[in-house]
Amino acid sequence: MNIQNTIETKVKEGFLALYKTEIPTVEFQATRKEFEGDITVVVFPMLRYKKGNPVQIGEDLGNYLVENITEITRYNVVKGFLNLVIDNAVYTTFFNTAYQNANFGFVSPKDDVKAIMVEYSSPNTNKPLHLGHVRNNLLGYAVAEITKASGKKVYKTQIINDRGIHICKSMLAWQKYAPNGSDGQKETPETTLNLELKKGDKLVGNYYVKFDQEYKKEIVHLIANGKTEEEAKKEAPLLIEAQQMLLKWEAGDVRILALWKEMNSWVYSGFEITYKNMGVNFDTLYYESNTYLLGKDVVAQGIEKGVFYKKEDGSVWCDLTDDGLDEKIVLRSDGTAVYMTQDIGTAIQRVKDFPDVGGMVYTVGNEQDYHFQVLFLILKKLGFNWSQQLHHLSYGMVDLPSGKMKSREGTVVDADELMQEMTDTAKEISEELGKLEGYSEHEKNALYKTIGLGALKYFILKVDPKKRILFDPKSSVDFQGNTGPFIQYTYARIQSIVRKANFDYSKVVAVDLHEKEKELLKQLELYPATIQQAAASYSPAVIANYTYDLVKEFNSFYQNVSILGEEDLDKKIFRVQLAKKVADTIKSAFSLLGIEVPERM
Repeated sequence: MNIQNTIETKVKEGFLALYKTEIPTVEFQATRKEFEGDITVVVFPMLRYKKGNPVQIGEDLGNYLVENITEITRYNVVKGFLNLVIDNAVYTTFFNTAYQNANFGFVSPKDDVKAIMVEYSSPNTNKPLHLGHVRNNLLGYAVAEITKASGKKVYKTQIINDRGIHICKSMLAWQKYAPNGSDGQKETPETTLNLELKKGDKLVGNYYVKFDQEYKKEIVHLIANGKTEEEAKKEAPLLIEAQQMLLKWEAGDVRILALWKEMNSWVYSGFEITYKNMGVNFDTLYYESNTYLLGKDVVAQGIEKGVFYKKEDGSVWCDLTDDGLDEKIVLRSDGTAVYMTQDIGTAIQRVKDFPDVGGMVYTVGNEQDYHFQVLFLILKKLGFNWSQQLHHLSYGMVDLPSGKMKSREGTVVDADELMQEMTDTAKEISEELGKLEGYSEHEKNALYKTIGLGALKYFILKVDPKKRILFDPKSSVDFQGNTGPFIQYTYARIQSIVRKANFDYSKVVAVDLHEKEKELLKQLELYPATIQQAAASYSPAVIANYTYDLVKEFNSFYQNVSILGEEDLDKKIFRVQLAKKVADTIKSAFSLLGIEVPERM
């Protein structure tokens, strides 16, 4: 039982003993800096159960706690706030245990706890990953890592959207417009003369753009010859040809399927490079081409259960009006599936594939809020108990200041280009600061990437997922303030201290705590609870901002307390240990966010 739990139990006991009344909960907060104390009990909520002067109630409870908890040395009451001073021994005991724990803050998964499946990325195979995918991947990966650290088994997955008219547009454009090499073969990522297009997703995306350009030319031509804009869009020969290709794909045309497999393989190879550079990974993959029919059998069963009903035209619907929603189609009149059908089937299939899965997290933008509200409700109506453990990790868009970055296609910001720009920005700022003497070119380039990607990831993850982000690459690579590089620099500074500590600092020591040491220990102690809070709220921002607060507390300690210059050996040993544990915790917290830390900067 930790000290807060002990205090909560004794406050409830004291309230009952003093006032013959029970209180269900006790509200805590950190003691404000201007008052003496380590933890504060908020008295005001107790007035619902005992009318009276909050100051007097605080005095009564303070006396009771001092008499009944040996770790509470004294107290003071400010209005309705009971500030408690905790014995230093509590903090040194905590630290000596935490210092020896390499997995401090992490909880090992238990066999009887159901696993969680986290879905993220889920790209289309007709173009490269873009800025939206960056936030998606960073959020999904971080939530998976945080959930794992909180004590649950986690499967990371994605569903790759590898079928549909958009895929056929890229395929058709490649067939029509790809140049032939000297051997008469059309260009591929291996043979293209354009170095940028040697990354397969870039090559395929280039032809998706080419389709759109040629399609728009046909529309203009048709309008010039008397067609309305709506007619022109539907009757453009290029679109009709793409639609025919899709029909052939669905019919299993051997040549179309072979081209589809080949071009998708180019894209997958390109995605793998992007994922590796981004630092994310997956345990299992699902493909829409394999899953888009999965829900049809479930729909038939749902009709029998009365969850779905069939209209006169043969289409199948789910009436959700009693639940405050609308009617949702789950099968078209021609018997073909819609996205909702696929998602129902895929969710069920995942639980069949991984029987230990008891919940899922879908990392998808907030434009799909309603879709997931409907999906989860339908699965509940179908009788799946695990549907109560489904969560839509909804997030806002990421915007860039106008003119800050030009994408290759002119409409979206390419993920690879963004990561490269972050590395270049880190290089530019690092060179301006001039702190890289003695680094080899290889070490410099590795450091630029660590700083640049750390800045990108931290800037995106420190914001609550629901909020829209205005991302400025240059301001994110700032070595001051609430940024990734500032935290990385503090970590590197601590590593420098540890390297200079050329004495044995391994033994357990007993020291009187300096006020700054105590404040730092209080922040460290919050780490395990912070992981649990971040996991429960699916918010990496909780971890990011905790780490910033820890770094601020360390820097205050560093500026006010001598570490290596301390003459008392026991105090010097303790301070090196404390600094090292702070660095270990920074590294641990950043690992949950997918951010690396440099050993020196």
